[in-house]
Amino acid sequence: MLPTVREVLALDPVRHGGPRVVAGAGGLDRLVRWVHAAEVPDIAALLSGGELVLTTGIGLPGDDAGLRAFIDELADAGVSGLLVELGRRYSGTVPRSMVAAAERRGLPLVELCRVTPFVPITEAVHALIVDAQLTELRATEEIHQRFTELSVEGAEPAEVVRQAAELAGSPVVLENLSRQVLGYATAGQSAELLLRGWEQHSRRIRQVGRTAYDPEVGWLVTMVGARGQDWGRLLLRWPGDLSAGAPTPPTRLTILIERAASTLALGRLIRRDAEGLERQIHRNLLTALLDHTRPVDEVALRARALGVPLDRRHLVGVVVRFRTDEPGPTPTHQARLRDLAEAVSQALRDAELSGLSSTLDDQAVGALLALRGAGDEDAALAAFATALDRVRDGAGAVAGTRDGMGLGPAGAVIVAAGSGVADLREARRSLLEARQVADAARRGRRDLRVFRLPQVGLAGLLHLLREEPRLQTFVERELGPLLAYDAEHPREQLLGTLRSYLESGRNKSAAATAAHLSRPAFYERLARLARILRVDLDSVDDCLSLHVALLALDAVRDG
Repeated sequence: MLPTVREVLALDPVRHGGPRVVAGAGGLDRLVRWVHAAEVPDIAALLSGGELVLTTGIGLPGDDAGLRAFIDELADAGVSGLLVELGRRYSGTVPRSMVAAAERRGLPLVELCRVTPFVPITEAVHALIVDAQLTELRATEEIHQRFTELSVEGAEPAEVVRQAAELAGSPVVLENLSRQVLGYATAGQSAELLLRGWEQHSRRIRQVGRTAYDPEVGWLVTMVGARGQDWGRLLLRWPGDLSAGAPTPPTRLTILIERAASTLALGRLIRRDAEGLERQIHRNLLTALLDHTRPVDEVALRARALGVPLDRRHLVGVVVRFRTDEPGPTPTHQARLRDLAEAVSQALRDAELSGLSSTLDDQAVGALLALRGAGDEDAALAAFATALDRVRDGAGAVAGTRDGMGLGPAGAVIVAAGSGVADLREARRSLLEARQVADAARRGRRDLRVFRLPQVGLAGLLHLLREEPRLQTFVERELGPLLAYDAEHPREQLLGTLRSYLESGRNKSAAATAAHLSRPAFYERLARLARILRVDLDSVDDCLSLHVALLALDAVRDG
């Protein structure tokens, strides 16, 4: 960390001069980037900010207006402070006009009461600066080493965030594009205070470019993503003090947050799993179909070698997941997920169905059924669902299933199927559709044995797309200005006004009644939110777009 003006005044060469602060004492914690000795009045044009200026005053203007202009120019240039040696030009004290101008601009003005050589001061301060730069370099090397190790180890996001907070000594938050918190580390601070009203707080943070610092709220922010697709933001709390001459975080923190973001993006691309060899091969083949990491012909060949023929078959993607998300990866959750994967595998065997099956992520198990024809699809899915119920209820042939394998009561597990396809090259579409339907069905009916795409509706469709960055971008484009306004004016909450209006079929009187507002007050709110969003609330197209965005926002927040 660079030295402050206060620390410079404590150095022996400066103390030898008997320093006396006569103005701008509130700025003594400004950082000193360099020391510059000058005896000319127009020195400000040669400065770039952060310098501590030393002068005897022999070349300064003789009139009060000139001295005030000199101080203003230094302040405008962003210098850290001004040290004036008495005795050559000024005896006893510097001119009052100079003191008043420095106090007005908050610029530390220090008198050196004894004749003081400037060279020892310059050497001492520059030694501190060089030492700070070396410290910064060592810290940067540690950052690179730490995050390289995390990348190689395939560390979970929670660990990456924790390490970032530890290195920074400040809270770090990982959020998605809709400002929902995906992970955080408090660095010893209160989690409740950190996350209270997070979405509104996050929307106040202004970001220009991929990495930026907003001094008004004190957060350093960078985008998280890979292959040109951003999926979140990483934020680091750094409440810098503009008055202390530190308008931006140190370079070390910028490097830290960007390396942490890169590690998170890389970790999202690299998924690891510890399963048996056969199950691992099943997972590798399903992953290859989903991510296009292997040629389709190679996948078919390897699957056939496992006794699962996929070519010249009718293929149906199936996803089985818990109805509610669970915190992972805890040992208990991992055990339940393994139980679910084994139950799906056993159900395939009991129903005499051929296919691949494996865990897909921390919440779901996937299967690709290989049927002889499209006519077998409904019967096969019904047989699979029945067999899975038997396994879960403890009637399966797997040892240890008498307690239902710890998978919870009936209705705790969702079975979803994608559209059947006749070509292995289309299997990815069926699997993705099944996973999306499974996510969308979490709040659906509990009496359906197998969920299909036609049964999820618009709200379900938006729910299954809630993690899609393009949907989140759509929500931000449509509702972002209104959400930002509500964050700045929490008592108004115009989003609720918009919701009442749209859910009342654009009937203003009914909407005012539902919102418990007088019609004039409600109409005034409608006019205000129309100005904020720049839309015509009498336009069917505008209202349809806003209604879809509102449903999408609910889906994202629910997720």
